[in-house]
Amino acid sequence: MSDNAGDRPEDQVPAPQAQDTPTENIAGTEQAAPTPQAPPLGWQAPRPPYPGPVPQGTYGVPPRQAYAGHSAGAAFGPSATASHPTQPTLPLSSETTTTPPRRSGAGKVVGLIVAAALVGGAAGLGGAYAGVSLWGGSESGPVAGPQTVTVNNTDDVTATTAIAAKVVPSVVTISASSDGGGGTGSGVILSEDGYVVTNTHVVTLDGQTGDATITATTSDGRVFDAEIIGTDPIYDLAVIKLTDASDLTPIEFADSDELNVGDGTVAVGAPLGLSNTVTTGIVSALNRSIQVASSAAPDETEEDQPPQGESQESPFFFDFGQGQPSQGSGESIAISVIQTDAAINPGNSGGALVDSDGHLIGINVAIASAGGSSGGQAGNIGVGFAIPSAVAERVAQEIIDSGSATHGLLGASVQPASAVEDAEIAGAYIAEVVSGGAAEQAGLQEGDIVTGFDGKPITDSIDLTAQVRALAAGASAELTFVRGGESRTVDVTLGELGA
Repeated sequence: MSDNAGDRPEDQVPAPQAQDTPTENIAGTEQAAPTPQAPPLGWQAPRPPYPGPVPQGTYGVPPRQAYAGHSAGAAFGPSATASHPTQPTLPLSSETTTTPPRRSGAGKVVGLIVAAALVGGAAGLGGAYAGVSLWGGSESGPVAGPQTVTVNNTDDVTATTAIAAKVVPSVVTISASSDGGGGTGSGVILSEDGYVVTNTHVVTLDGQTGDATITATTSDGRVFDAEIIGTDPIYDLAVIKLTDASDLTPIEFADSDELNVGDGTVAVGAPLGLSNTVTTGIVSALNRSIQVASSAAPDETEEDQPPQGESQESPFFFDFGQGQPSQGSGESIAISVIQTDAAINPGNSGGALVDSDGHLIGINVAIASAGGSSGGQAGNIGVGFAIPSAVAERVAQEIIDSGSATHGLLGASVQPASAVEDAEIAGAYIAEVVSGGAAEQAGLQEGDIVTGFDGKPITDSIDLTAQVRALAAGASAELTFVRGGESRTVDVTLGELGA
């Protein structure tokens, strides 16, 4: 079996069967915050993430009288290569948290993943979404006008108030439109001059178009045209650049690899077009792996194709509002995510998930839906997912630098070990090794069962695919596998997906 795109044995996973808990796609945002003092080692009682009391007033970027360069109607596709200002380097990860031991596996989501990022709704397996009027499917802009964080009682503010005051100015509401319709999502500001990270499915309208007209509204109500710098359908991330923007408030990144289950979370975004919405929760689980339909634009070549002989149809797919199914590739992707119970709804896609210091820990991307199938309403049930900030930061920087991002390739065809006859352990069963690929060079053989990768637990083939894709081409990782009942560890240097 060759290692070429379109017939890639490595990390290819069979389309999973629909489970009891369908899921759906959306996101959140976060904002730059003052650098807090490093906490002492060990557990300590929660501390305010701000240096002092929050004064009475309204928080957000001070409004400007006018801005230059705004013009309606410009359309930019994901392949746009217009020259842009000096490319920024994204903020370094926060060093204010202590390093916990590696966590054991949280397992993968067993459920139907459905994109639901834009106002316009979402659909489940096999049909159009019935709640289009609820989500406002024909809206190309926010449902509610700009709002800022208001503090009326300075004697009774909470830590969440302080977090919101810091993060909201770093979140924008994104409007995307094309001849086929439009909708809104969210985005997180990366630089003062207007680089913003969001989801691919926000700027491609769930895979319907590669040349959507994009605008972004800041927390203080300024509206900017935007161009798509690049999209990464493999991890559903994209970067846009606001035209003639300046003095924006970039988000500050935290290290998502240092999170613990139970850590506090705050999601900021524009659910249902309601800009600057703030919700709270905790980290419910780490190292989840979910499978969702690719939102690649129609003119993009989907890299993640199922193995030959398997059905091209998967229950995991995007469906944009107004009853129109996604026009993307129809293929599915596997991504590693943080699970949170912070309320996330359609329109939060691309927004920020932040920690108790107001630092970015994830880009909200999906939710689980209790309905999911045709006619079921998609909305928050306390099971939301965010792309870890470590992955988002790497992918966004690569897109800014070169217009695209790279992903690792293992060079092996894998399947769930639990599906193999007489299976005794869970993991990713290696069914075939590509000659000359990364797996062969590391000494892996047919019949090996991968149980760990890059310090993350592997319970099946989706887990392995998600973790391999999370790393850049050429990255090295420690891989744990079982052969003949004996656990072994090797170092592997990944190839490049699509190379």
